[in-house]
Amino acid sequence: MDPLTSRIDLSSLTTTIDAIRAEVGKIIVGQQQTIDLLLTALLADGHVLIEGVPGVAKTLTAKLLAKTMSAGFSRIQFTPDLMPSDVLGTSVFMPKTGDFSFRQGPVFSNLVLIDEINRAPAKTQAALFEVMEERQITNDGTTYRLEEPFMVLATQNPIEHEGTYRLPEAQLDRFLFKIVVGYPAPEEEIDILRGHHQRGNLTEAVEAVQPVLDAGQLATLRVQVHQVHVEDNLFTYIAQIVQATRANKSLYLGASPRASVALLNSAKALATLRGRDFITPEDVQTLTAPVLRHRVLLTPEREMEGGTADDVIAQVVEKIEVPR
Repeated sequence: MDPLTSRIDLSSLTTTIDAIRAEVGKIIVGQQQTIDLLLTALLADGHVLIEGVPGVAKTLTAKLLAKTMSAGFSRIQFTPDLMPSDVLGTSVFMPKTGDFSFRQGPVFSNLVLIDEINRAPAKTQAALFEVMEERQITNDGTTYRLEEPFMVLATQNPIEHEGTYRLPEAQLDRFLFKIVVGYPAPEEEIDILRGHHQRGNLTEAVEAVQPVLDAGQLATLRVQVHQVHVEDNLFTYIAQIVQATRANKSLYLGASPRASVALLNSAKALATLRGRDFITPEDVQTLTAPVLRHRVLLTPEREMEGGTADDVIAQVVEKIEVPR
């Protein structure tokens, strides 16, 4: 089937995405790739892990994205003494009734920003498994469903390891993307300084960011993303890339089938951001590193050689024949 024969009207999606970019761009300079990946994850209904050194606006960018939505927002600062109940909620005894009542934790929101996620211990990390995958909490045998949309935006610092805990592989696999935020280019840093000088109070500037999307509109946009056309040879292409990570001698752990689904869903979302109702091999190639870099583990030998997950992923993609 020719993908051009059944067009999806993406005008509303394009208008909304451009409006979000404009609102975020009032404060954030550059970082187009980071913003595009966050928007892709939003449309693909996925969680995002943002990694970068302190001061590169990881938390600010996530907060600004949340501000552009008319939806619930909560921020959780992860610390070594944080307990699972501090995140999920806890049962509280009510003396008047003699019963226990469940008091919801801050994770019961639409967009949840978890700052420095790797500072909480393993038991608190594990508390996120169910809510990130199944969008529900089970407490004392009772299941509590979270309202849609539900998206976790988590940040972590790759440099400072004292007082941090490595995220379990099972939790990493629940993130659609791992976005690596680098330093700005020299001209971008000059623009940052100029904007800071002209703007003055950052808090007031953040408050001035206007919501342009609500939960109902987002649900409609996600339906359009789901309808994006995918040729059969692209299903094969995605599967070949993910399977190749499992046979690569430089990788101790390859990507799971969840990675294949993540690559497909995010490629469909990225295609709509680019104004198309069908995906191309380029969409898949653009997203292989963000989707796979946190789902694979290098062998000790490759790590000692100074290799990175991104290097190996690029080599894997290069060896797979691109469908025509």
